[in-house]
Amino acid sequence: MKKKKLGLVPKLIIAIILGILFGSFLPESICRVIVTASGLFSTFLKFVIPLMIVAYVTMGIADLSQGAGKLLLITVCLAYGSTLIAGTCSYLVASGLFPSFMSPEAMEQIAATADNSLASYFSINLAPILDTLSAVALAFVLGLCLSTMRGKKEIGNSLYNGMKDFSSIIDKVLHTVIIPLLPLYICGTFTDMTKSGKTFAILSILWKVFLVVIIMHLIYIVIQFIVAGTISKKNPLTLIKNQIPGYTTALGTQSSAATIPVNLECAKNDGVSEQIRNFVVPLCANIHMAGSMITITACATAVCLMNQLPISITTVIPFIMTLGIAMVASPGAPGGSIMTALPFLYMIFGAEAGNPDGPICAIMVALYITQDSFGTACNVSGDNAIGVIVNTIYEKWIKK
Repeated sequence: MKKKKLGLVPKLIIAIILGILFGSFLPESICRVIVTASGLFSTFLKFVIPLMIVAYVTMGIADLSQGAGKLLLITVCLAYGSTLIAGTCSYLVASGLFPSFMSPEAMEQIAATADNSLASYFSINLAPILDTLSAVALAFVLGLCLSTMRGKKEIGNSLYNGMKDFSSIIDKVLHTVIIPLLPLYICGTFTDMTKSGKTFAILSILWKVFLVVIIMHLIYIVIQFIVAGTISKKNPLTLIKNQIPGYTTALGTQSSAATIPVNLECAKNDGVSEQIRNFVVPLCANIHMAGSMITITACATAVCLMNQLPISITTVIPFIMTLGIAMVASPGAPGGSIMTALPFLYMIFGAEAGNPDGPICAIMVALYITQDSFGTACNVSGDNAIGVIVNTIYEKWIKK
């Protein structure tokens, strides 16, 4: 009889529990060892992510013999539209509920944990060959040209075969190194958060805000899969069940890009074809930020309410539209979205309060970081909902 292997989801849950226990009971010196190991893996992961994007998105587009340009446009429009809707709904909910339970004292206690992260004993300076935005742009150029020029017999198959082999190499790295070590990464993240006080500070002080944001994330995930299920004629509950591994992985990694390998498996279980999922999932990991937008908009609304700063739908909408584009470069690291948003917070807070180095923005960052993992989980879940929709459009109206 074959031994039953422990699945990825149980491993991730165990990693989260161990991280909280380590951060609560182990001395700082040992916790720093765990954080150092997690940091080294994180550095390697950041190096691989752009290569993953180039490999998967390029081949995903190149394998679309028909309608590559149309599918790219459809995917981008769906992702951007979803991000705008998420941010707008988040503001309407937050502005209606938050005034009843927000207090400046609570925010000050959360902000006090912002600089308490554990330091690694050492790190390795392994810079990525490309940043994520450059990788996406390169993948677009290569994929679209390979798709159209090979179809018209303008070029041979040498570059296509080379990219296919490169994609196989990246796939091997993902399944033999990255996925098996994801629990270590997650354990280190929660060890750091617990030791620095972030894990319990948010639950004990701002649990109501935290709960509202999580509920908004979950509702938005359900809505997206209901829409995807309706269009594809698939059971939304089955689609949501298939997404659990990707959601759990994102909770621990706090990175849409880092969750790509697991999310590809979720898309496979949803019945999304290989060429579509290899195209949509890595692409949406970089352009679909609905969960992050929900969190950022809600946190910005909370900060404004507590500091008596004026905020209205007329100031929020331009901010959301701008940030929906700017956050394309943010995936890959925990807190990437809020760091990308910092230069644009003046659009809501004003020129003085919106100073990226000022106390208001520091509070904003601290509040966001404590909820970042749930926003990321919402992001990646929505990526697969978009994948199901794009796959249906391709199968029914574009593929001949």
